[in-house]
Amino acid sequence: MSILKCNNLVARYGDFQALFGIDFRLEEGETVAIIGSNGAGKSTFLKSITGLISVENNSIELYNNNIGGLEADAINKLGIALVPEGRKLFPSLTVEENLLIGKESKREGEWNLEKIYELFPILKERRLSPGTALSGGQQQMVAIGRGLMSNPKVLLCDEISLGLAPVIVKDIYAIFPQIKKQGISIVIVEQDINQALKVSDRVYCFQEGRVSLQGNPNELSHDEISQAYFGV
Repeated sequence: MSILKCNNLVARYGDFQALFGIDFRLEEGETVAIIGSNGAGKSTFLKSITGLISVENNSIELYNNNIGGLEADAINKLGIALVPEGRKLFPSLTVEENLLIGKESKREGEWNLEKIYELFPILKERRLSPGTALSGGQQQMVAIGRGLMSNPKVLLCDEISLGLAPVIVKDIYAIFPQIKKQGISIVIVEQDINQALKVSDRVYCFQEGRVSLQGNPNELSHDEISQAYFGV
């Protein structure tokens, strides 16, 4: 069953068109990766889904209900959470206070502080520290934990490996199977092609605001991906 669909999704920043008719689907229990170079429209796509950019009402569906055009807080309350690029933690708040912001959606579910601390034990140790006093990897854990605290059905992750050492990236990606077991479907925007292909059930490649390739990572050749990614 498709939990999330985009139908001919168009997005603009004023007069500048960033997305050109994106068709996309996310099935229940899937991890879907979106790859593409800088400026391909990946982050714009996530912002469109989460209501940070205004789009047509019928261009996005959640459980077959149109959600395009809804405000960001309304979409979050319906069960879509965003882990934003750059983490976007509040420097004046502690780790625990940053996590608790995720509860603002007031959605019922299993994710709470105790469960987040089980997933990321280091955050329990640092729970009273300012969120931005942590290492980059630990801050990313807080950002993921904040998203999970809203008890989403869909978790959107935007460039979570950006600026992190490979060993930290590996540790963070290792927790995604545990998240999927809780019935959460995941969309990962990632510039690291190899990392994206490793963790995804399906992959979409964006190029200049359009889908240039999609399919099962195991069935796509290196040449196909390179051509779709770079346009050469």
